[in-house]
Amino acid sequence: MGVKIREKLKGSGLYWVFINHNGIRKSKKIGNDKKVALEVAEKIKAKLVLNELRVEKINKKCPTFKEYAEMWLSLPNDRKESTQANYEQFLKNHIYPHIGKMRLDQLCRKDFKLLFDKISSNGVSLSSCKSIKIPINGILGHAVDSELIDVNHLKNIKFGKTKLKYNINPLTENEALILLSKALEYNDGFYYPAILCLLRTGLRIGELQALTWADIDFENRLIDINKTWWRGVISTTKNKKTRKVDMSKQLAKTLRDLKQRQWKKYAGEDVPPWVFASKYGRVLCLHLFRKALNEYLEAAGLRHIRIHDLRHSYATIRLLKGHNIGDVSYQLGHADISTTFTIYTHWIPGKFKSEVDELDMHPNAPQAHPEGKEIAMK
Repeated sequence: MGVKIREKLKGSGLYWVFINHNGIRKSKKIGNDKKVALEVAEKIKAKLVLNELRVEKINKKCPTFKEYAEMWLSLPNDRKESTQANYEQFLKNHIYPHIGKMRLDQLCRKDFKLLFDKISSNGVSLSSCKSIKIPINGILGHAVDSELIDVNHLKNIKFGKTKLKYNINPLTENEALILLSKALEYNDGFYYPAILCLLRTGLRIGELQALTWADIDFENRLIDINKTWWRGVISTTKNKKTRKVDMSKQLAKTLRDLKQRQWKKYAGEDVPPWVFASKYGRVLCLHLFRKALNEYLEAAGLRHIRIHDLRHSYATIRLLKGHNIGDVSYQLGHADISTTFTIYTHWIPGKFKSEVDELDMHPNAPQAHPEGKEIAMK
């Protein structure tokens, strides 16, 4: 038997009485007076001891976690298609096998703690655990609002404060040049423009695939990043924001040449809109591009890297050159500069010594102790 009071929504100031008696759980909202809630709880507790209060189970079938999750996923929402697919994958691979068949009202804090302990022991990273937690939180929150359960037991479960480790394997500037030279030698240089673009702009691969010639401003050497390609569908960028990315002179010339070759190939008729069109005029095939990249790396004697590491290479090469981290962050399309700091902090040389040195450059700043006397150390 248990009778407790607490805020159903922490910080709301509204107190509820929660009753757990003979396997049956019920709750009742009291109000914003904690003292009154305590008095009500004591009266209920006394009546339960004297069997003067019957707590009956509501004859209503509560759905299983999987049933409710599938209903929640089908509700209208503003999630990106890729986010929706990730949620479905997280639930299918990590959640349903463990708690999918359990009723929502049977799940307690212990079940979720054991669930994430199990997920972590299977080698899932801390960042992935946090991503998996998001849809479960949404499902349980919706169930609370629907009054199917009294409380979201997952809400206050926290993971360890281990610093996130990002899987980064960037190329050095010299290695990037070697890779580009190999890309020119193989496949008649077909994938060279795409690899150069990734190394000069830091675009995500989906953003690269979605680029059309209408997005290229040769006059101002800018690329308008306003969409991404994911599983055959055009959608908004990762953070749903657009940005304009600078083109280097080499990249601008390479893309001009690429456009001329496409016009020549199609004789100016039915020219594909995609900047990096496949040999058949369709969107760049990710599988073939990845295969080509692996071939070039092997031929160059370089270690294996992912396509996404070309984006990391762009960022680290710029930061090692001392470029402004704010501009690097913007070009990458990070929602916040703190993300850039977190991921690339080890590639920031000297922690901005050049900026610190500027403090010595004021014309009125004394350059030495007067008359060359040494300062006594006490």
